[in-house]
Amino acid sequence: MPTKNPRINVVIERPLYEAVARLAKKDGVSLSLKMRDLVKEALEMEEDVALSAFAEGREKTFKKGKALKHEEVW
Repeated sequence: MPTKNPRINVVIERPLYEAVARLAKKDGVSLSLKMRDLVKEALEMEEDVALSAFAEGREKTFKKGKALKHEEVW
C-alpha cells in the first residue's frame, strides 16, 4: 500500500537488525512500525535531556525574592 509519508533508508548492523526484528515480532508489528516507534522514543528522550538542561540552567539563576507570587500572576 503506497504512503505519502516520507521514508528514510538506514543501514544497520546485523545484531541490531535482529534485535529490532525480535521486538517487532513480539509486538506483532512490522519492522517499519517498530523502527518508527523506536525513533519517536529516542527523540522524546533527547527532548527530555535538552529540557532538563534548560531547567537546570534556569534553577541556577533563580532568585526567590524576585519570583512572582501566584496572586501576581493570576
